[in-house]
Amino acid sequence: MDLTFSEEQDELRTVVRSFLAKYSDEQAVRRLAADPRGHDPAVWRRMATELGLQGLAVPEEYGGSGFGYVELGVVFEEAGRALLCAPHFATVALAAEALLRCDDEQARRDLLPGIAAGDTLATLALTEDAGRWDAEGIRLTAHEGATGWRLTGAKTYVPDGHVADLLLVAARTPSGVSLFAVAADAPGLTRTTLPTLDQTRGQARVEFTGTPARLLGAEGTAWPVLERTLATAAVLLAAEQVGGAAAALDGAVEYAKIREQYGRPIGSFQGIKHKCADMLMEIESARSAAYGGLWALDAGDETEIAVASALARVCCSEAFTRVAADAIQVHGGIGFTWEHPAHLYFKRAKSTETLLGTPSYHRELLAARLGI
Repeated sequence: MDLTFSEEQDELRTVVRSFLAKYSDEQAVRRLAADPRGHDPAVWRRMATELGLQGLAVPEEYGGSGFGYVELGVVFEEAGRALLCAPHFATVALAAEALLRCDDEQARRDLLPGIAAGDTLATLALTEDAGRWDAEGIRLTAHEGATGWRLTGAKTYVPDGHVADLLLVAARTPSGVSLFAVAADAPGLTRTTLPTLDQTRGQARVEFTGTPARLLGAEGTAWPVLERTLATAAVLLAAEQVGGAAAALDGAVEYAKIREQYGRPIGSFQGIKHKCADMLMEIESARSAAYGGLWALDAGDETEIAVASALARVCCSEAFTRVAADAIQVHGGIGFTWEHPAHLYFKRAKSTETLLGTPSYHRELLAARLGI
């Protein structure tokens, strides 16, 4: 496995970092965190028209650019570094991936071009009140009648569910778990924005009362699709966590260079130097796990993907949380204040630690997939 970046991938990183430095600086992040929409529609449009980020890994026949997961991981790492406030993870890592995996060619042709063009904000509604990410946690029901399928129940902790134009909903049908597409303006659908620790990524509770829905693929066949979607999303989220951790370290190192105590920069003290070195080691290990998962996704070995995705989530979740906490310690009391960005990274670290399942949950998955 060649774990080096091509010239094209390096150029992609440079372009995306430059774009986000302009449109997702600290001031923009704070402004959008307080905005009920949670994102800037104009920036979302620029992401599509200027860089094609929403359709980067969508095949060309569906309006995308057809790049691989490593390129997509580069984008997610840079988005994490910039604390991008946009429905990027929900739309690209969850919804678009689920559509690509489901056995429904007509749905792909109908729905993916809008996502790739930046016209459609989408998400995956999977978790319910129990907060589970496995098949047993799906209790929302779907029933087929004379006028088609209708959904009854509720989903919660839906990423960017408050602004999504399209919701892909996991529901239980007589044959098992099925996947449905629901328009945000469908009758019987109610969305409520949830209060969150991390205000840079919105979540919603979505209730369905006899809501009409479009079945994607065959009834009862959705869980393997969802399981593979979650594995892919886990690796992409891991890449995002690496970016966030790297930015937190950069801020800590810069502060350690300029903050003086006893007439010398605090970075000259062994305790601070060693802490920063430990943070760097955490990040590099996490980056290896994340990109190992991305290369596995591109290789397409399902057994390797299952193991690599769980490994990446455990390593990157724990690394981001530790690094973000240590960055606050380097900054001292100011790092805990609202005025300082260190706490923004810590809150993102804690929220992504539980998104798609906690490290403990992924340890269980990893053990099961290794046959332990």
